[in-house]
Amino acid sequence: MKEYKHSVTLDEEKCVGCTTCLKRCPTEAIRIKNGIAVINPQRCIDCGECVRVCPHKAKKVNTDPLSVIDGYKYKVALPAPSLYGQFEHLDNIGYIIRGLHDLGFDDVFEVACAAELVTAYTRLYIKREDVKKPVISSACPAILRIISMNYPSLCEQTMPILPPVDIAACLAREKAKSEHPELTDGDIGIVFISPCPAKVGYVKNNFAGERNYINATVSVRDVYFALLDVMKKRKDEPDDMTESGMIGIGWASTGGESSAIMNERYLAADGIENCIRVLDQIDNEEISDIDFIELNACSGGCVGGALTVANPYIAQTRLKALRRYLPVSPNRPASEWIPDKFFNENKLEYDPYNLLSDDMKTARRMMSDIESITENLPKIDCGSCGAPTCMAFAEDIVKGEANADDCTIIMREMFHGFLEQRKHKALLDKLIPLSREDGNNGGGETK
Repeated sequence: MKEYKHSVTLDEEKCVGCTTCLKRCPTEAIRIKNGIAVINPQRCIDCGECVRVCPHKAKKVNTDPLSVIDGYKYKVALPAPSLYGQFEHLDNIGYIIRGLHDLGFDDVFEVACAAELVTAYTRLYIKREDVKKPVISSACPAILRIISMNYPSLCEQTMPILPPVDIAACLAREKAKSEHPELTDGDIGIVFISPCPAKVGYVKNNFAGERNYINATVSVRDVYFALLDVMKKRKDEPDDMTESGMIGIGWASTGGESSAIMNERYLAADGIENCIRVLDQIDNEEISDIDFIELNACSGGCVGGALTVANPYIAQTRLKALRRYLPVSPNRPASEWIPDKFFNENKLEYDPYNLLSDDMKTARRMMSDIESITENLPKIDCGSCGAPTCMAFAEDIVKGEANADDCTIIMREMFHGFLEQRKHKALLDKLIPLSREDGNNGGGETK
């Protein structure tokens, strides 16, 4: 099993051991042990669902502070298009671009610009006869991770072209070195402004291989509040500084990527549970006549990421207003040839988290034990044992990670049975002396 560097962690001081995150985790990666949540790193996909639902803010995402830019001579910001939907009454993206410069960035390369290039390459890629359909978008890292863990046959159907954030980082670094040849790679800091923990984890794990030119990731939330301060100080109108168009901005919302490929044979879904259902149907070959599938783990798309501020549906409305007067796609490839540098050098590989044993015979025996134990459990999935479902609890027992007496329902039944036995014994203890006494009295009368 490959070591996966996670972005989502637990603040044990804030955790009270409630089962909110336990019930909402899509991969059953969370258990409650000794009164606090425990995240299984092999199961976690960094989707951020636990961060979003935790009522005590005990889940946190390890992003870099905005001050990380101080460690570089030349700083380049890579704002995700979802950042633009966080601000109310915004009628010009130039305010945000200029605000990022005011925060200390020397240049801004919009991820939306790279998204438009990826859209153009996707159109070319899905037309190839040697490509197995449907092609699954590689834009959401949480979806890629769940495919690698659960769907071995779908790994080859994921888009091999790098996602926009990696292409943006590559082009931003090339631009910086071209305009400032005196700079070394260590002088240039490429900072991605991320809307979700999955993208933070994607960068941490260096999924782009040697082509990962991103040095740090900061959250949309942190940048949003910093931008509010610097944007309020500016009263003058900014120049039209954005270089992205309608297609690039549209990537922030569900359907924006797939609708831009000019192919009606697509499917777009959001919300991690909905996406898992779609993946199940693709794996079972229940979906046909589809060329492209866009899946976003967050509801509403990237605007619904756990590191954003605005309601995702309000953010979508704001983005629609911003797109209205933009060109369709000012960023287009020079030819119909996809550069090799834009293909991912690391192919998606099957890396199962639910492997019971490397030995098939042992795995079958364990699976049989799990089914047998599950049949004897209450099957109400209450979570009081610390596992999300009775089957998950049975699996924990077989793996030696839990004990049968952790089930409170079984323990309650055993306790009531014990009390009944005690009552029965107490009653017998009272009746036996009485019966002896009656017997003695009867014997005396006979005499």
